[in-house]
Amino acid sequence: MWLGMKSLTESGWYRDASSLVLGRSFFICLKSKLEMEDDVMSLRDKLNELHERGLAEIQKSTDLKDVNQVRVSLLGKKGPITEVLRGMRDLDAEERPKVGAFANEIRDDLTAALTKRREELENAVLNARLAKEAIDVTLPGTPVAKGEPHVIQQIIDQIEDLFLGMGYQVLSGPEVEEDKYNFEMMNLPKNHPARDMQDTFYITKEILMRTQTSPMQARTLEKHDFSQGPLKMISPGVVYRRDTDDPTHSHQFHQVEGLVIDKHITMADLKGTLQVLAHELFGDKFDVRLRPSYFPFTEPSVEADITCFNCGGKGCNVCKNTGWIEVLGAGMVHPNVLKMAGVDPDVYGGFAFGVGPDRFAMLKYGVDDIRNFYLNDVRFLTQFTKKG
Repeated sequence: MWLGMKSLTESGWYRDASSLVLGRSFFICLKSKLEMEDDVMSLRDKLNELHERGLAEIQKSTDLKDVNQVRVSLLGKKGPITEVLRGMRDLDAEERPKVGAFANEIRDDLTAALTKRREELENAVLNARLAKEAIDVTLPGTPVAKGEPHVIQQIIDQIEDLFLGMGYQVLSGPEVEEDKYNFEMMNLPKNHPARDMQDTFYITKEILMRTQTSPMQARTLEKHDFSQGPLKMISPGVVYRRDTDDPTHSHQFHQVEGLVIDKHITMADLKGTLQVLAHELFGDKFDVRLRPSYFPFTEPSVEADITCFNCGGKGCNVCKNTGWIEVLGAGMVHPNVLKMAGVDPDVYGGFAFGVGPDRFAMLKYGVDDIRNFYLNDVRFLTQFTKKG
């Protein structure tokens, strides 16, 4: 040891140096802690600021689109709250959960505010719509559109009312009919050449879609008890023919069959009945004439014409200058028809006629195309109603 020098311990330098080092470390730790506390306060301040700003933005939103934009800007992956939370990695492990819990409170509060605002706006939209579409239940309701009978049904109803008033029965029969009633008992046996006059929809060899309402003649004649009085009936309904639809033909149309069977029935009775029918449907100024014709189920057979609608009987293009228009077929019931039904033709006789309501409607209202009746065009059909 050099002369004049003391040991470190003796000199006290070591103690002074240690004190200096410890003091410096304490100062550094204190500074670090203060800085950490500043960071925590800074994050809390930022979160509080974001919370207040977020609530204000949410309240200012005026529609659902605005609410969604605020949600994305505040709580989205690139939003400010997410950025603040990323700064938590620099915090002390002891402070990190506290700041995280506070941040979650802010997030939850903003989420609740967004949900509430969305519900408010949705309710506002709904209330506005309800107010706009409100129904005053004290006002009278809109009347339901009332249906009217089809023009052809009107003709049929008129015919039915007329004949019911004359003591006739109104009978209906099956549209799917047996060959026996549709043809054979109408004096049209199998292989009869007159069957070629009617193209038929056959279902089987013996079952078909009826081509006329005449089968009800045979069905009724079979069952009628003449000891109880004469037979007077009409049978309205739909019939089917294999016709090509055009202005004057249809594969499905209407027919009203009429039949009277009693003792001492004459052609005069037939003409008088048809005259009453023409006056009922067309007016008293229309006359009826009968022309000889042929039908397998009547003998003699006639075609009934009425005065031309267009010229009043003077002659024109519509009636081919004859002054008359054909409207229906009729005749005295053929004795064979009576025999096949079990009725004695030497005791009983009668007449039959077939009315086409479709043709009557065309003539009465000047319709030149039968298809117009079946197109369901309300503009056309309302012409023939009480409203029209």
